[in-house]
Amino acid sequence: MASELRLGVNVDHVATIRNARGGGLPDPVRAAKAAAAAGADSIVAHLREDRRHISDDDLIRLLDAIEIPLTLEMAATDEMLGIALRHAPHAVCIVPERREEQTTEGGLDVVSGHNHLKRFVDDLGERGAIVSMFIEPDRAQLDASRSIGAPAVEIHVGAYCDALIDGKEYEADCLLDRIVDAAEYGTKIGLKMHAGHGITFDTVGPVAAIPQIEELNIGHFLIGEAIFDGLHSSIKRMRGLMDKARSNAIDEAIV
Repeated sequence: MASELRLGVNVDHVATIRNARGGGLPDPVRAAKAAAAAGADSIVAHLREDRRHISDDDLIRLLDAIEIPLTLEMAATDEMLGIALRHAPHAVCIVPERREEQTTEGGLDVVSGHNHLKRFVDDLGERGAIVSMFIEPDRAQLDASRSIGAPAVEIHVGAYCDALIDGKEYEADCLLDRIVDAAEYGTKIGLKMHAGHGITFDTVGPVAAIPQIEELNIGHFLIGEAIFDGLHSSIKRMRGLMDKARSNAIDEAIV
């Protein structure tokens, strides 16, 4: 069991708000600094092909300004590979990307993209980045991620979170079972397990309690809550819920 659970805070949607009006405010770099002060262990930024939120300049400024690790989310394209190799973030998470989607809609198909994706893992790994694949909780995708040499995966937990929020308890329980199985199996075959997408105050507990998961990456919800309660308060509350769920899980395992 990983006794400590890391929190990565995604600042993409601070940039989304800025870009809706233009200009420089609100600044995602300021948000990243505030997140670090509130207890975030890392900052996450997704540089999309269409630059709809985070920009190239944001990425440069984030790397220069923050003292905690930066995870760059990116599609598996030659352009993004060049950017990642040039700027050398601490970690890179490879995600599927479609221009028409509003947000990432599901996991990457590592099985069918095996040969293409292996080059990204190899090149980024040589540059010192920790590379993860953003995938569904599926053993075949875990096996494929391991076979291309990825040291970590991030499990897409959005379907579970949506089902729980919608009151579909049986569906949520089944989806959570899949996540638990993926975490256990992924750890068994040597992968570091992360999770993200759709996590809220109401859904974080069961995911944080899964002992093999070492990192949660949360963005949109925290930025939304910041409108009402402030970013520092929202991150502190999420951090507290994560830590409580993990502590309870450890206590139950000991008993």
